[in-house]
Amino acid sequence: MGVYSSDQINWLEQAILSVVNQTYKNFLFTIVIDGHIDSSMSDYLGDLSLEHDNILLIKSEHNRGLSSSMNFVIDWMLENNPKAKYFFRMDSDDISLPDRFEKQIAFFEKNLNVSVLGTSLVEINEKGKKVGKRKLPIADHEVKRILPRRCAINHPTVVIRTEVFMAGYRYRAELKNTQDYFLWAELSAAGYRFANLPEALLQFRRVNDFYKRRGLSKSINEFKARFYVMKKLKRYSLGNVLYALTVLLLRLMPAKIVKLAYKLDRYLLNKRVRHE
Repeated sequence: MGVYSSDQINWLEQAILSVVNQTYKNFLFTIVIDGHIDSSMSDYLGDLSLEHDNILLIKSEHNRGLSSSMNFVIDWMLENNPKAKYFFRMDSDDISLPDRFEKQIAFFEKNLNVSVLGTSLVEINEKGKKVGKRKLPIADHEVKRILPRRCAINHPTVVIRTEVFMAGYRYRAELKNTQDYFLWAELSAAGYRFANLPEALLQFRRVNDFYKRRGLSKSINEFKARFYVMKKLKRYSLGNVLYALTVLLLRLMPAKIVKLAYKLDRYLLNKRVRHE
């Protein structure tokens, strides 16, 4: 989990407690303080690390970005805890359900051929009220089928086998966003298998400026990622290219239109994806 100066402490507390209170207990909770944060947040995290033996705080004096922070933790894990089996991800304003770790690990132990596992999620607003749900395909072939058009794994819900990182794969450090999409493309092309649990095991914070934050940089990176996936998976088609162009144009429109398009896209995806 990365922590940033812009984080709200009440959301951060909810996110951290949702990890601390997991039914599965045998894990190391690594929190990266990525750049300067205010004293109240720093004091809270310091006290927390003293109360819990399985919390490790890592402080970066300058903002490195999510990709660099995750890569740093991955490298640290492989060097200092090489027996660790899984790498879990989560953002500092989201909430994991209490049995998230337990259910994802149980799936991995029964499905040894799967290397990347996500879940469905529930979208909540600033007050914690449910405002939507995000479902994604369950099976590997379904995930890869739609990958040229959309990122088919909810990144804040993901758990990855450490053997993936032992093979040398990492997030692209130069990317400030969409780093997961590029990684899924590389892993998919290399033959790694994906899956999603149909159950929503995370509450994703969708705040008022969510649509504004999906600005030019993220829109262009998503556009590049879609073509990167097409290239890696040899999935060039007129439909996929037109979809990428259409989404780019929509993302550059005013926030109200982006919001409407986002809701329509989620509605159509949830209708299309069937979880038996």
